[in-house]
Amino acid sequence: MNDQRSAAEPAAAAVAVPEAVTALEGAGRPWADRRAALAPIALVVAGGLSVQFGSAVAALLMPKAGALGVVTLRLAAAALILLVICRPKLRGHSRADWGTVLAFGVAMGGMNTLFYLALDRIPLGIAVTLEVLGPLALSVFASRRLINVLWAGLALVGVVLLGGGGFDRLDPVGAAFALGAGAMWAAYIVFSARTGRRFPQADGLALAMVVAAVLSLPLGIIESGAKLTVPSTVALGAAVAVLSSVLPYTLELMALRRLPAPTFAVMMSLEPAIAAGAGFLILNQALSTTDALAIALVIGASIGAVRSRSGSAPRREP
Repeated sequence: MNDQRSAAEPAAAAVAVPEAVTALEGAGRPWADRRAALAPIALVVAGGLSVQFGSAVAALLMPKAGALGVVTLRLAAAALILLVICRPKLRGHSRADWGTVLAFGVAMGGMNTLFYLALDRIPLGIAVTLEVLGPLALSVFASRRLINVLWAGLALVGVVLLGGGGFDRLDPVGAAFALGAGAMWAAYIVFSARTGRRFPQADGLALAMVVAAVLSLPLGIIESGAKLTVPSTVALGAAVAVLSSVLPYTLELMALRRLPAPTFAVMMSLEPAIAAGAGFLILNQALSTTDALAIALVIGASIGAVRSRSGSAPRREP
C-alpha cells in the first residue's frame, strides 16, 4: 500500500500543479534523448554481428561454390529478397538519385567481391582487420574533431596488433584484395548515407543491391557455372545473403540516417573483434593473448567514439 501511494503522489501533484507536468517531462527527457542517440549505435553493432557470422558461414561455402560464386549467390539472393520486400518505385527519381544508387551499387559489389577473394586466401580475422583500415582512414580524413582522430588512432593500434605483426607473411594478393575491399567499404559508407537521404525506407538499398548483383553475375558464372544451381548450395547462399547483406545493410542504412559517417566509420573498428569471435565459434580459429588485447583496444576506441558522439549530440528544446 505504501509503495502504491508513493508512486501515485507525483502523478497527483502533476494534475494539481501544471508546473509539475513540465518538471516530470523534463526529468524523462534526458533518458529519451540518450536512448535516441544510442539507437543508431545499436543498429550498427547488430549489423556487424550479422555480417561477420554470415562471412564465417560463407567461408564454409567457398569449397562448394568458389569465392566469386559465393558473392554472386549472396548478392543475387539479397537483391531478390529486397525487391520483394521493398518493391521500390522506379519513377519520380532524379538523375542525381540514380547516379547515387549506381555508385552505391558499384561500391557494394566491389567491396563484396574483393573481400571474398581475400577470404579465399587469408584468415577471416586478418581479412577484416585489413579491410577495416578503409573506414578508419575515412574517419581520420572526414572528422573535424581532434578527439575522433585520437580514437581512430587507438583503434588503428588495435587493428595492427590484431594482425599479430604478421602481415608480411600473408599472401600478398589476398592482403591486396582485403585493402581494396577496405577502400570500397569507405565508399560504401559515403554512398549508403547519401542513398538513405534520397530514397525512402530501404528502396535505394534494394536498387543498389540489384546493381551489385548484375555486376557480380558474370564473374560468378565464369568461375562456378552449374555449381550455383545445386539446391544445398543455393540454400546456404540465401542464408549468407540474409546474414551478410539484407539484415546488416538495412540496419546500417537506417543508422547512417542518424549517425555521422566519421562516427560510423570508427565504429567499424569493432568488425575485427566480431570477426575473430565468429572465426573462433564457427571456423575453430583460436584467439591468442595478443588477439584479446587487440580486441580490447578496438572496442575501447569504439566506445570512446560513441561516448564522444553521444556527449556532443544537440538536445531538443522543450
